Amino acid sequence: MEPTENPEIVPQRAENPAFLTKTQFTDFILPQEILAGIQEAGFTHCTPIQAETIPIALQGRDVAGQAQTGTGKTAAFLVPLMAKLLTANEPKSDLPSALITAPTRELAQQIYEDAKVIGRYTNLRMTLVVGGMDYQKQAQMLRQGTDIVICTPGRIIDYLKQGIFKTENIKVLVIDEADRLFDLGFTKDMRFILRRLPHYEKRLSMLFSATLSYRVLALTYDFMNLPDFIAMTPEEVTVKNIEQSLFHVSTKEKLPLLLGLLEKEDWSRILIFANTKAGVEWLAAKLQGNGLPTEGITGDLPQLKRLKLMQQFKDGKLKILVATDVASRGIHVEDISHVINYDLPQDPENYPHRIGRTARAGKSGKAISMACENYVFHLEAIEAMLGDKIPVVWPQEDWFKEDKAGPVRVDSFRPKRGSQDRSPRREPRRESRREPRREPNSEQKSRSKSISTSSQKIIFSTEPGGIFGLAPSREPEPVHNGPEAAANEPESSPTKKKRRHRRRRKKAAAPDNQQPQQSS
Repeated sequence: MEPTENPEIVPQRAENPAFLTKTQFTDFILPQEILAGIQEAGFTHCTPIQAETIPIALQGRDVAGQAQTGTGKTAAFLVPLMAKLLTANEPKSDLPSALITAPTRELAQQIYEDAKVIGRYTNLRMTLVVGGMDYQKQAQMLRQGTDIVICTPGRIIDYLKQGIFKTENIKVLVIDEADRLFDLGFTKDMRFILRRLPHYEKRLSMLFSATLSYRVLALTYDFMNLPDFIAMTPEEVTVKNIEQSLFHVSTKEKLPLLLGLLEKEDWSRILIFANTKAGVEWLAAKLQGNGLPTEGITGDLPQLKRLKLMQQFKDGKLKILVATDVASRGIHVEDISHVINYDLPQDPENYPHRIGRTARAGKSGKAISMACENYVFHLEAIEAMLGDKIPVVWPQEDWFKEDKAGPVRVDSFRPKRGSQDRSPRREPRRESRREPRREPNSEQKSRSKSISTSSQKIIFSTEPGGIFGLAPSREPEPVHNGPEAAANEPESSPTKKKRRHRRRRKKAAAPDNQQPQQSS
């Protein structure tokens, strides 16, 4: 079924969200500037993670929370962070006072936007430091002074090594989606940053992760001050209000079934997951060829284009977005009606991250998964983590629709140089013109002598500084005059060597009994 014709979809929170608690933000002792920003954002009651985290953090105690996406954890650490900075009785400094790290640029961008909304009426300066953006501009903003730095590990380490980002004044640390930081290989980077921060007894630390794995717990033990653990089970967070379904199909049937579901379902905005960059580009091209408004987003897409596509998706101008797991981090849109796993995730922990993109803010949503022969082996681990079986739906024959796009070309397999529509043009092969070799004159022969080796040719010269000042100098050899000196001088001519070699061969070939004739 076609999407609702509404170019601008304004996200609306559910009237009575079931996941909200009775705790209100006004129940906490917060500065009026923060309460004004929270009220303007439309927040009145706290989510479970907010109701548990905010009062602990306001007391100055560290927090390690297990929370999935869509549970309101961003506000859970932004509110106490800003409250601590505003209530600190210390002189104003240009050095950063708070550091927030995120695994991806999109998530850091989303945190930055939420921080600007909640801190709108405060005088706190916020700086976004991520890769793919103007390097010198971000460095200049850090030099001019800021209060809150929201970053990804790679870029902030560059500024840290150059002395542009200084850590001695950090009072609050936030690590968001710690499990994803480890999955993406940022373990050493995070420990590099944390070792250069003030001691954990001199700062407030908050960590959030979808799973409290051994690596996450080890990080809390090394760099946090006996944190309070707040755990929420995945069943309470992701499965609730999400209608899940599973289709067992072959790889060739996945696209026809997807086209049929897009025609059959009543959807407004869809997020589709594929496991590889090439798969994302291929599927986006196929859906575009079938007349569906689709774009693909991958991890190596230029940052400006990624931000533009994300904004179009949030504004409702883009209806279907195909993404990988890495690129999907930071997609916070409250009115995604469907999440489709075109490929089952290879890591079972990615499943709740994926389907958690729908049914946000107390709304309902659908999560559709396709199990083909390539990825069905990961289904058992996913269901074991959920603690339940995903309902299986057997499609009818009329649900499969014909693909009208035809063959498509994927940019991942094209050469990067040249035009995208054709391969780089090869220049015709030309015969090289060689100049005739010039023999050195007698004066040059006397001045220099060459020694050839297997790898290079070394030229020695009797002139000071060598030939053109490049060749190493060598002491001149003594000049021998007279017949005795000429007899003692070794033969260097190749012609003389050949003649001597021939004489030796003839003498060896002569019969033993044959004597040379004596001249009379």
